[in-house]
Amino acid sequence: MAIRWTTAFWDFPAEGFEAGIAFWLKVTDTTLSPRRGPDGAFATLVPAEGDPCLRVQRVREGKGGNHLDLHVDDVEAEAERARELGATLVAREEGLVVLRSPGGFAFCLVEHEGEAEVPPPLTWPGGQRSRTDQLCIDVPPQAFDHELMFWQSLTGWPQTGKDWREFRRLVPPREIPLHFLLQRLDSAEQGQSTAAHIDLSCVGVEAETERHVALGAEALRRHQYWQVMRDPAGLTYCITDKNPDWHPSD
Repeated sequence: MAIRWTTAFWDFPAEGFEAGIAFWLKVTDTTLSPRRGPDGAFATLVPAEGDPCLRVQRVREGKGGNHLDLHVDDVEAEAERARELGATLVAREEGLVVLRSPGGFAFCLVEHEGEAEVPPPLTWPGGQRSRTDQLCIDVPPQAFDHELMFWQSLTGWPQTGKDWREFRRLVPPREIPLHFLLQRLDSAEQGQSTAAHIDLSCVGVEAETERHVALGAEALRRHQYWQVMRDPAGLTYCITDKNPDWHPSD
């Protein structure tokens, strides 16, 4: 698949939609595009520099989460190839196909509209630098090998040899704005689907955590290399100590 661009979505439940938007606009120092779709359910976070790669959506039911858009030149052809690799069709309309991975993670194939410039990292008053630049796919242990094989085959991106423990990282081209990490969960409930969360890379995790808490987030758990957070809409995400200038091919 020739992926030309990627977009990460926050899928906010209705009751948290406005709070989620307000929080992430401040976290990412972006402005909100005009709202679109049914009842203004969709919008784009527009950066001061570079092309947009972050969007928000209001979902009608459930707790929400995150999903991924892959921007391609031929949506129908790539959708058929995804299905041959094990994806399941969910919905189709002009210029858009909604699918689920073998593990149940929702993603979309959309038409590429010329996006090409990756937004740069941001420097904050506390001195830390950060970038919202990674989608982490959280996979139940029994589905991990199949899910990893699916995403490698679908994207055509190689797997880095530097990963450890429960993580595997794919290496997208430098012109792709989002890094792509798969995490094998320690355990999962019967029937639990693959899901995802968004990560920020950061130099200065403690200062960045304090900034997020001041904006309304909740700090949940501190690990050696990352801080788990919950945003005001109830979605979890992580602030990692990965340098925002680093690329998996380095």
